[in-house]
Amino acid sequence: MNKELDNHFFENIRTLLRKAQETLVKQVNAVMVLTYFELGKQIVEQEQQGKDYADYGAFILSELSEKLTAEFGKGYSKRNLELIRKFYVTFKNAKSPISQSLSWTHYIHLMRIDDEKERTYYQNEAEQNNWSVRVLERQINSAAYHRLLISKGTTENDSRPQTDAPNPLGTLKDPYVLEFLDLKEQPNYSETQLEQAIIDRLEHFLLELGKGFTFVGRQVRFTFDEEHFRVDLVFYNRLLRCFVLIDLKIGKLKHQDLGQMQMYVNYYDRFVKTEDELPTIGIILCKDKKDAMVEITLPKDNKQIFASKYLLYLPKAEELKKLIEE
Repeated sequence: MNKELDNHFFENIRTLLRKAQETLVKQVNAVMVLTYFELGKQIVEQEQQGKDYADYGAFILSELSEKLTAEFGKGYSKRNLELIRKFYVTFKNAKSPISQSLSWTHYIHLMRIDDEKERTYYQNEAEQNNWSVRVLERQINSAAYHRLLISKGTTENDSRPQTDAPNPLGTLKDPYVLEFLDLKEQPNYSETQLEQAIIDRLEHFLLELGKGFTFVGRQVRFTFDEEHFRVDLVFYNRLLRCFVLIDLKIGKLKHQDLGQMQMYVNYYDRFVKTEDELPTIGIILCKDKKDAMVEITLPKDNKQIFASKYLLYLPKAEELKKLIEE
């Protein structure tokens, strides 16, 4: 008599083995990171022999590479040993100690960042948000750190972004990089198409928005004085404890757009948010904006309405630096 394997039973076994595999991978990564750190320490100490610098380090790495490769196989080339040494030198006095939750590949990307504040920011964010290597690389390449600094009106020498603080300026970016929407090759897209592309890749968009965002709805309607209004995208940020409204503009930002967002924010503050929640934030995500027009339209003490530019491509480092400086 033929019997089919119970699907629920199989899925339970499959889940159990997948979790075991993931646990083993994490344990292997943790041991590897700690081992490489200790190996880097011993290499540096052997090279320096009590001196401030080594004058025969290259010889040691070449000889060590040959011996380790002969006994342990691949993975101990001179180049890899140089990375292991750099790993120790980079993180031995770092403010944030090495984390066993990040893999060796994470640290290879982090070591490419010279500025300690910037490196610490990405290290902490990757650890706290469980970023994959791919996500970490994308965040670094899109200059998330620098864009947060600019949104706060600070520079690299002031302080690193504090995205866990209940402050909207520590969460918002300018510009937002939305290359994952794949709209670059469509020169004539509509605001509806832009909105749909965001919904289709909502997980990516939430990551670009930052920490603490949850999706509430699209084209959220509210009514007063017998008129209907719709907010393109509504989010809630659990860290800021407030609603975040996003209006999408594919053309040039106009002062009427800022007035409309002010009305949306006022409505949410008066009729939607509860007493224990903080004031609503409104973001106009636009393709083109003029800071002078934004400043003259909004009150001097404005802390609720923001206009941010979006890019549909991942710019090169030089171009992104220019955009940030502007």
